[in-house]
Amino acid sequence: MSTNTVDKERKVTTSRLIEMKRRGEKIAMLTAYDYSMAKLIDEAGIDVILVGDSASNVMAGNMTTLPITLDQMIYHAKSVIKGTSRALVVCDMPFGTYQGNPLEALASAVRIMKESHAEAVKIEGGSDIRESIERILSAGIPVMGHLGLTPQSINKFGTYAVRAKEEAEAQKLIEDAKMLEEIGCFAMVLEKIPATLAARVASEVSIPVIGIGAGGGVDGQVLVMHDMLGINKGFSPKFLRRYADLSSVINDAVGAYIDDVKTGDFPNATEQY
Repeated sequence: MSTNTVDKERKVTTSRLIEMKRRGEKIAMLTAYDYSMAKLIDEAGIDVILVGDSASNVMAGNMTTLPITLDQMIYHAKSVIKGTSRALVVCDMPFGTYQGNPLEALASAVRIMKESHAEAVKIEGGSDIRESIERILSAGIPVMGHLGLTPQSINKFGTYAVRAKEEAEAQKLIEDAKMLEEIGCFAMVLEKIPATLAARVASEVSIPVIGIGAGGGVDGQVLVMHDMLGINKGFSPKFLRRYADLSSVINDAVGAYIDDVKTGDFPNATEQY
């Protein structure tokens, strides 16, 4: 690993992420939803852990991110926090907790921070939810923005296809990104947009831009842990690189355990009292 020991031990904060961007150090971000996995990836040196509303898919088996509740997100974030000492922990605000009502948005964000001890929230959208973001920021709660493909709006888009390929939508995304920086967001995620557009945004704003399916010209990358570890094999977008095949490892291990139990090989004489 290229990160030195001091850097691996130094706590990651919102200001440190901005510092990393300024010196050209890429930011590594992964999702986690429970204590054990959060502890493992934190010890490995991950910079940011996102308690993503993707828990709706990979933990609860839902088809979209929409069904997950605020209570469920707080539960996952609280579990992750207990396993984390170095990484910055960011919690997604779930669908229905901030759209259209800035006061409800603030109340939701306050609950996340107070009950889970997460260190920041992430919220999907641009100028359409500006008031909600500003209200949250006014309480001193750090906000990470999210533009491009916004999965909570899947029923509006009707597809998970690449966003902002047309000039008008690309220009709107650039304007929204600058707005997020202007009102005080500490970073933003750009999901599934053309690489050239993402690189332009990253060069025109001073806050870190984290990409997922947005090319290499941004300040960092995020992937869903279950996807990159090969636990979930049913999702194979172009941008995903699998770093392990844990589904096969787990399947083989469980199969071997079943065989040993069925044949009476487990437990053996040294594995009993």
